[in-house]
Amino acid sequence: MTGAPPGLELLEPADAERRQRRAAGSLRRAGLGPGDRVAFCLPSSAALLCAVLGALRRGIVPVLLNATLLPAERDVLLADADPALTVLDDRALSELDQGTEEDLADVPLARPMHYTSGTTGRAKGVWSGVLDDKAAHDLFDDEADLWGFDAADTHLVCSPMYHSVSVRFAAGTLLRGGSVLVLGHFDAAAAAAALTRCRPTTTFLAPTALGRLLRHPGTPPVLDSLRLLAHAGSPCPRPLKEQGLARTAAGALWEFYGSTEGQFTVCPPEEWMAHPGTVGRARPLRRLTVDDSGVVWCAAPSFARFRYWRDDEATAQAWRGDAFTVGDVGRLDGDGYLYLEGRREDLVITGGVNVYPAEVEAVLARVAGVDEVAVFGVEDEDWGQRLCAAVVGGASEHELRRHVDEHLAPYKRPKTYVRLPVLPRTPTGKLLRRQLAEQLQSVTRHSSASSPRCPSEPSRGGT
Repeated sequence: MTGAPPGLELLEPADAERRQRRAAGSLRRAGLGPGDRVAFCLPSSAALLCAVLGALRRGIVPVLLNATLLPAERDVLLADADPALTVLDDRALSELDQGTEEDLADVPLARPMHYTSGTTGRAKGVWSGVLDDKAAHDLFDDEADLWGFDAADTHLVCSPMYHSVSVRFAAGTLLRGGSVLVLGHFDAAAAAAALTRCRPTTTFLAPTALGRLLRHPGTPPVLDSLRLLAHAGSPCPRPLKEQGLARTAAGALWEFYGSTEGQFTVCPPEEWMAHPGTVGRARPLRRLTVDDSGVVWCAAPSFARFRYWRDDEATAQAWRGDAFTVGDVGRLDGDGYLYLEGRREDLVITGGVNVYPAEVEAVLARVAGVDEVAVFGVEDEDWGQRLCAAVVGGASEHELRRHVDEHLAPYKRPKTYVRLPVLPRTPTGKLLRRQLAEQLQSVTRHSSASSPRCPSEPSRGGT
């Protein structure tokens, strides 16, 4: 890759296959078998992708954790996942590439386990177990056939691999004979250079990343090599969508709506233009319904079923027969097009990343001088939603920022703090979080952020 940007790695299918086989051999030598878990907490890389796919094709389940988590946050998830092996640094990852090559299944025999949060803020692992041969092929084909991955494709991975879409798209490309480019960390300049110089045919970008790419102040990225630019993970503002349509080839800019738990819809560009604002219609083999309270349900095929790891109560709440929900609210029109009207209660999606206020509020509440605190999101051109905190009490902003820097990953740290005499509540004491966000939108829209910026990633870990 002459002239390729720093941090970009190329995986050809034959080399990727050998590296997956070596990783599988190392895992077998370490005593791991089908159904066991191997945890990774690392930035994106070709080595990580090969280790993950080598595990999956032996029925070993990778647990992919956000690489920006602080050790204390990471350790809580590791204790819950109970992995047989944990890989936390490049040395341990490179050791997986030293194994004897092992035979592999044609397709992944499991889905990676990703963590997603519920309305309580407690992280939950999304677990699908080990699949039989038919279910494994059905699951793989469901994704690869939808996007038409084949040997002519070169897929550019821009999103972190602890997001489900990154592994799904990369696996579909490699196992159909295509090549993959892995960008270790999303940066608009690096992504623009990769698109211009390496001319991939497919990529995925969360709306936040797409916006940064299209607003990149340097040389505009060349997008005409892309037959597919998919986006999902958070609402895409209409002006950004229209700009993306104008900059990409006809038929290239697709949207889908999904979550770590499962996939709901797909929307080709011509259908969005005919139905602006929609996230599309049900994917093949799915059926969408909206209940009386507006919650969206998706009837899914048997190979797409999941449960929450060691949480039977949450699993029971998510399923009704063959249909599941993640609590999002929307409406269906007469032609079956879905329009989302709200996200799960209280959820803030900032830069395509899920943040649940309860977790952040619990940390801020421990600061001396905080009487009450409410965390919420307001609209933001760059982040989609800007994470804000309204504080009642005498704690200084410096104290608040110092405390969250010590206890929360960058993407969970509020970018704007507002001091209030009281928080808005109902007569019964329930916090009016949405009203708070609406009241402060005009104030926080132009507030400058002094927190470090965090990486972009798809909703719910996924997409």
